[in-house]
Amino acid sequence: MKEEKFLKKLKEEIPLPSENAFYSFTSFQKFMIFILSVFLIYIFYLHFKKGTYLPYYIISSIYLILCFHKFFLVILGILRNKEIKVSREDILFFKDWPTYTILLPLYREKEIFPQLFRAIENIDYPKDKLEVILLLEEDDKELLEYLENWELPSWWKKIVIPNFQPKTKGKALNYGLKIAQGKYLVIYDAEDIPEPDQLKKAAVAFSKVEEDVVCLQSKLNYYNPYQNILTKWFTSEYSCWFDLYLPGIDALNAPIPLGGTSNHFKTEILKKLNGWDPFNVTEDCDLGIRIFKEGYKTKVLDTTTWEEANSKLRNWIKQRSRWVKGYIQTFFVHTRKPFSLIRKIGIVNFLHFVLIVGGNFFVLCFNPIAWVLLIIWILSPEHACFPNLFFKIVTPILLFGNAVFVMINVLGCLKRRYYRLIIPSLLSPIYWLLMSIGAWKGAFQLLKKPHFWEKTDHALFFQPVKEVLEESIFEIEEKSRLN
Repeated sequence: MKEEKFLKKLKEEIPLPSENAFYSFTSFQKFMIFILSVFLIYIFYLHFKKGTYLPYYIISSIYLILCFHKFFLVILGILRNKEIKVSREDILFFKDWPTYTILLPLYREKEIFPQLFRAIENIDYPKDKLEVILLLEEDDKELLEYLENWELPSWWKKIVIPNFQPKTKGKALNYGLKIAQGKYLVIYDAEDIPEPDQLKKAAVAFSKVEEDVVCLQSKLNYYNPYQNILTKWFTSEYSCWFDLYLPGIDALNAPIPLGGTSNHFKTEILKKLNGWDPFNVTEDCDLGIRIFKEGYKTKVLDTTTWEEANSKLRNWIKQRSRWVKGYIQTFFVHTRKPFSLIRKIGIVNFLHFVLIVGGNFFVLCFNPIAWVLLIIWILSPEHACFPNLFFKIVTPILLFGNAVFVMINVLGCLKRRYYRLIIPSLLSPIYWLLMSIGAWKGAFQLLKKPHFWEKTDHALFFQPVKEVLEESIFEIEEKSRLN
């Protein structure tokens, strides 16, 4: 009863999706998790007591399916790329620019705000059609006082978000959505530097696409790819995800998990969907799935927003654990009624959803276990724990799967022409170990603190906005010349 009153009160304050992550698991899901756990314990018991290899057949098969699926999507993203391209001529001949809202959720971002302000003001869009909304937290006294000394332009507004739980980006965004007046709406994070013509490209693209396309996902990449080995791996991963993987999903017309920033929406439809889930710590992924469930589409837009890659390991693990925790939340929210979901999106898209969202955390969690089992096999006397059949089943699949993922990362670097990142990409299995640590942390945190938002520190690397944009423009011109 107490929980119901809280949800009702929150719904009076902000939009709230009917399917949300307030409860991590339903009773039915808890029962199914229990049954699955008992089954796994039993088949491992059969292995150690009776020498069966069923657990390795099952886990290896799932792992192989996930590897093939991701590789298939990446190849599809290369061969059947359907991302929307808007030329300079298209922009030049487009006259009636619609109103646009920019939401900027900020929390403890005093150091990087000057960069963000310059990046947003550098956007080439009619200022009289622009609405910029700063979403500030009530307990962030330092930033609130700092902004008192800023004379913001008339098209900038400030909203102070009340200090109550959940303290998430999704909650802040929904406060902004309530007052948003633009026909279209986009989100940028504190460290973002979008290409100056991104809003114009999105407006033109919306005028070209079908009516049921309600979201355009811009590409994300990093302006500090060479800062250290961690940023090199991170950039390689992002290049693959946004330049190959998402376009592959788009080519299949399957549900697209959104990135956390640079999503352009039709504001009217976003309000109809009740915005973001304030209880989900990857509100972006969840919203992408809900858009698809309601019969709408997301397309990939060929424009880039430049971000700061996490360069400190502890900070990076906090961010990764939150992402994985949110993917698990999204998976369980949308599988509460699996047969209803299948009726809505079809069995094929349901399987894509399971492999894309569910498979994401399965691979990350399974990878270190597989390597540990392999090491135990190699070091055990006369391979007592795992006879040769284990080696024959698991090792080729494990090695093949890892080779596929390495190849995918290299392809992402080639697509972005990050040739200096190819060698670091070949060492990415080390990076996956770090990803697995973050994944397990996120999985355990889901049980104790499901709605806790671990803050990612920014301003660990500075590069002037002008330099970032000059480099990206050079990259675009270089691609044009080579093509």
